[in-house]
Amino acid sequence: MGSDGATAGKEARVDYEYFRHGVCNIFISSEPLTGKRFTEVTEQKTKQDWARYIKKVIDIHYSEASKVTLVMDNLKTHSTGAFYETFEAKEAKRLMDKIEFVYTPKHGSWLNMAEIELSVLGRQALHERLADKKTVEQKVAAWHAKRNAQRVKINWRFTTEDARIKLKRLYPVISTDSGSTQKTE
Repeated sequence: MGSDGATAGKEARVDYEYFRHGVCNIFISSEPLTGKRFTEVTEQKTKQDWARYIKKVIDIHYSEASKVTLVMDNLKTHSTGAFYETFEAKEAKRLMDKIEFVYTPKHGSWLNMAEIELSVLGRQALHERLADKKTVEQKVAAWHAKRNAQRVKINWRFTTEDARIKLKRLYPVISTDSGSTQKTE
C-alpha cells in the first residue's frame, strides 16, 4: 500500500471528518392566505423558547385580535403548559384566552403549512453550511422579508375530499337529509 492509501489497481480513498460547529432553531408562523410569515432564530427549542416566541407573535402581530388560531404539530414543546412554565399565571391565562389550538394529526407533518414554509426556507436560504447563528439570522431575515414583500402564499392543494380519503377516521361525512353526522369507514 502506498503512502496515500492507494493500493495497486485501486484509487486512493480519502476520508474526512464532519465537525459540527453548533446548531440553532428556527421558529416560523405563517398566515397562508395573506402571504405573511414570522420567524425567529433561537439557540434551542425548549417549551419556554416556544412560549416566548408565541407571545411575541400574538403581542406584536395580533395584538388587536380577540382570537388567534394556532395550527401546529404535536411536538411536546407545543403545549398549553409551556405558558404556565414560562410566565406568571395571569400572563399565561391572558395568552391562553387568546389562543385556539388546533393540532395536526400525529405523523402528519405534511399537513402542517409551517413545515412547508420551513422546507422552502431550507431550500432557498439555508442550503449550505453556515458559520454561526448570526449568519443564520441574517439569511432567515432576508428570506422572510423577501417572501413577505412578495406576499408568497402557500399553494395548499389538500382538500376536504382528500382528507376524507386519507384521514377518513378524522373527517366525518355530514348527511344533508337528516342533518346527522356519519363517519365514513
